[in-house]
Amino acid sequence: MSAPLVLKVGTSTLTGGSGRLQSERMQALVDLALQLRQQDRPVVLVSSGAVAAGREALAQTGVAADWQKLAGQVPVKQMLAAVGQPLLLARFQQAAAAQGASVAQILLSRSDLERRGSWLNARNTLRALLDAGLLPIVNENDSVATEELRFGDNDRLSALVATLVDARQLVLLTDQDGLYDAHPGKVAEARLVLEVAGPVSAELRAAAGGTEGQGTGGMASKLQAADLARRAGIEVLICHGARLERLPTLLQGQPERGTVLRALGDRLEARKRFLLGALDAGSIEVDAGAEQALRQGRSLLPVGVRGCQGEFGRGDLLRIIDQQGQDLARGVVNYGAADLRRIAGRRSEEIEALLGYHYGDVVVHRNDLVVL
Repeated sequence: MSAPLVLKVGTSTLTGGSGRLQSERMQALVDLALQLRQQDRPVVLVSSGAVAAGREALAQTGVAADWQKLAGQVPVKQMLAAVGQPLLLARFQQAAAAQGASVAQILLSRSDLERRGSWLNARNTLRALLDAGLLPIVNENDSVATEELRFGDNDRLSALVATLVDARQLVLLTDQDGLYDAHPGKVAEARLVLEVAGPVSAELRAAAGGTEGQGTGGMASKLQAADLARRAGIEVLICHGARLERLPTLLQGQPERGTVLRALGDRLEARKRFLLGALDAGSIEVDAGAEQALRQGRSLLPVGVRGCQGEFGRGDLLRIIDQQGQDLARGVVNYGAADLRRIAGRRSEEIEALLGYHYGDVVVHRNDLVVL
C-alpha cells in the first residue's frame, strides 16, 4: 500500500453555508476517497460537522428553544457535538454503503496525539483500518475537547493526522479556490496563488485572515496547519470543497484552480514527526551561536543556553527559541528546569561540579530534536 492521503473537510464545506449537512456533498467526498483508494491512494478523512449535525437534529425535534439562547457557549457546542457525531458518521456510512464500502470512526483529542504512547496507538489503529480497506473518518472528540470548538476547525488535527500516518499529501478543502494574495471578498483584483515553494510570506498570511461560513476555521488556520505538515516533509493542497473534480490535477502538482504548498524539507522519521506536534512543557532561549549550531544539525550545549521558561522535568519536550522569541526547534531536554537554570551559559565539563551529577554533555541531543 502506498503512503496515505489525508483529506480534511470542514463544516462550511459540508453544509455549503446552509446550516444543514448536504448529502450530495458528502456522497461526492466519499466517492472521491474510494476512487483514490482504487488508484492505490488510501485516504484518511478528517471531518468536522458534528456540531452542525446536532444543531440540525435538535431543531427538528422541537427542543431547540432553550439551548439556542446559549448556542455560542462551549458546553452547548459540546452537547450538540454529542448529539451530532453519530448522525454525521451514519451519513458517511450511508454514502460508503452506496459504493459497497464501509467507514470507521476514530475520535481524537489533541492530547491523544501529543503523548508518545497514545500517538503510537492511534497510528497503529489507522494503519490497521487502511490495511482492511476501510475509510477511516477522524474527528476531534468535541464532547470533551474545547480547543477545536474555539479555533482551527480540525485544521491542526488534520496536520497531526498527516504526520501520524506518514502521509505524502494533505488536502484542505475549503469554500475558496485556494490561497489568494488579497482577501477575495474585499479586493476585486485578488489573485489566486497556485504554488508556494518556500515559507508563506507575511503578506500572504495577512491576506488569509478571517473565518469561513459556519466553521470555526479559516484560511489563516489552514496556513498554520500547513506549516506543521510542510515541516514534516508533507505537501499541502488547498482546494474548493465543491469543486472536487479539480483535485486530480492538484494531486499531480499541476494546479489550475487551487494552491499547492510544497514540502519544506525531506520527510521526517516517525519520532521527529511526533516531536513536531507534541505538547511542549516550556521553552529554552538560545544565543546566536547555538542557533547556528542547531541549523547545522548539532546538539544543543549548555553554553548556548540564555535561559528557560516553565517548570519542566528531564525528558520533557520543549520549544527552543531564538533571542527574538521566534520558534527555532523542538526537542527533548536532558535536564529539568531547576538544573538547566544552574548550568545555562556554562561549559559541558562544568555540569557535574555545578549539579553534583551528570546526565550528559548536551541539553538537547540532535537525535531528539527537530529544527523548524
